[in-house]
Amino acid sequence: MHKIVLGMAVICGLYSCSEGKSGSNATAKGKDSTTTAVEEKEPDVTTSNTNGTIDTAKYYQKVRDNSNGDTTGLWPVKNQPAPLPGAILPFKRIVVYYGNMHSKKMGALGEYAPKEMWRRLNAEVKRWEKIDPNTPVQKGIHYIATVAAGLPGKDGAYVNRMPEKQIDSALAIAKMENAILFIDIQVGLSTIQKEIGRFDKYLKMPHVHLGIDPEFAMRKKGVTPGKKIGTYDAEELNFVSNYLAKIVRENNLPPKVFVVHRFTQGMLTNYQNIKLHPEVQFVMHMDGWGEPELKSGTYRNHIRKEPVQFTGFKIFYKNDLKKAPNRLMTPEELMKLKPQPIYIQYQ
Repeated sequence: MHKIVLGMAVICGLYSCSEGKSGSNATAKGKDSTTTAVEEKEPDVTTSNTNGTIDTAKYYQKVRDNSNGDTTGLWPVKNQPAPLPGAILPFKRIVVYYGNMHSKKMGALGEYAPKEMWRRLNAEVKRWEKIDPNTPVQKGIHYIATVAAGLPGKDGAYVNRMPEKQIDSALAIAKMENAILFIDIQVGLSTIQKEIGRFDKYLKMPHVHLGIDPEFAMRKKGVTPGKKIGTYDAEELNFVSNYLAKIVRENNLPPKVFVVHRFTQGMLTNYQNIKLHPEVQFVMHMDGWGEPELKSGTYRNHIRKEPVQFTGFKIFYKNDLKKAPNRLMTPEELMKLKPQPIYIQYQ
């Protein structure tokens, strides 16, 4: 079993975040998914609002296809609600670059100038379009807008909150390619309840979505980010989902995609209590780095065994090359996973 490796990279002498994350291929204790969903419900009807309609029969068929022949009985997730019109998943696969403009070490988003970044991401998009021509790609960028820090700051929260001008820059970069934007929150010793409200004006935009990172949710551990791996409970995730659902309803928006990073068992507790909503599309994202066997094991043990709704998978351009066989996993390999990840992130 591989050890968990947690790195902190200093950004411009002020900011810090994870330089790399490692998964564990230790066997997790699987839980019965029937506590999340009792029976599959697939009405052959359409749902509608002022944004249009959605063919729920097509939705549930795509969900079944995405399970990729899984025989555990966990996938597809049963009794999940059909989304509101305008839903991205599972009709499209989301492919994004991740990072922060203050640091080249936090991901490809900050490593390259925008035009070069888009050239590289578009090359990845073409690979996905070739391997799965039946699923169009929705490209985007995943921007860390609240960054866990090694210093307490004025409020003792151990976070650095990016100014609005930086978030506006991320919006402008996304607009260059008609892409979506994810705002990512690392809460440090603060709370998600406190931090999320800062982004209301952005989350009211139809093309802005959300990610949160349990690795840096340190309030329950009571330690500086980077000392240990943090955790969220289903109760906190339900707060976020309810928050997003309310924004969607009040502003007549298409569903929000909600990404939660995970690479250990302890990063999320009581997954079976997570509630799903037509206004929110939930992605449990495999965020570990390492060799292909290790990453696949982390996906099986912490993503596949505890189903929520959709799944994601991260590729680390640098950290995934550190150990033999010193190569990145390919779209062809990721397409063989059960279920197939519908959100792909490159760092």
